[in-house]
Amino acid sequence: MTTTPNTSAGALPGRPPIVDLATWQRARDELLVREKAHTREGDALAAARRRLPMVEFDGTVEVVGPDGPVPFLDLFQGRDELVVYQHMWYDGAPPQGQCEGCTTTAWHLKDAVYLNARGVSFAILTTGRWEEVASYVAFMGYTQPWYSVRGVDPPVGGDMGYLACFVRDGDRVFLTYSTTGRGTEPVNGSLALLDRTPYGRREAWEDTPEGWPEPPQADSPVGGHGSPISWYWRSDADGKATWGPTSRPVPQWTRPGATPVETLGRHGPHH
Repeated sequence: MTTTPNTSAGALPGRPPIVDLATWQRARDELLVREKAHTREGDALAAARRRLPMVEFDGTVEVVGPDGPVPFLDLFQGRDELVVYQHMWYDGAPPQGQCEGCTTTAWHLKDAVYLNARGVSFAILTTGRWEEVASYVAFMGYTQPWYSVRGVDPPVGGDMGYLACFVRDGDRVFLTYSTTGRGTEPVNGSLALLDRTPYGRREAWEDTPEGWPEPPQADSPVGGHGSPISWYWRSDADGKATWGPTSRPVPQWTRPGATPVETLGRHGPHH
């Protein structure tokens, strides 16, 4: 059952107008036309990605995992396709001091069973020393394979913070696609869901109705992200967005033994 206010008294300050279901459906249908066009354009972009040229490189280059050095080819696990996330790393930093942006990306793909079912393997690469990486992976409870690419040249090593795709033809290996920044968002299903909620992501850059609730404020906003800061990156034990010394990347609060700390463990809070 829905209610239909017939006077302006039913309006809520700083909110969209309140209407009956039929009026809402008409507005929803108008938006659906744009959403379908967006979907079709996404399909066209995906088709263009499949037609990008490839870069061949030496698949025998070694990366370091739990079993020691292994050739990059092993990351395919016998499959023909491979997706990797290249996770930023801060040498010597404890878990709370590692990259919060990369944490939120990696956290959203803890199981690649659906990729595997379609012949695609998944791995996370980082430039950290394996001894440090292994400790971090254990703390976070990650089950997807991680490897250190310290000292390895691009496209396997090099700059981190990227999502990259590879294909193999026998023992020949090719880079087919790479993206960074907001291009990695498809991994993060939470952002897509937030984009469909009334308040959205609640970040400062979003276009929201006048009078909409202000985004949560984070104390000590510094760096290039602006203020208020992305609230889902770091919080204290009470869930307050903060870059202060008691903060951690948000998923870490689900980890056993995650307690407030006295330092981020590295120089500066941002990558």
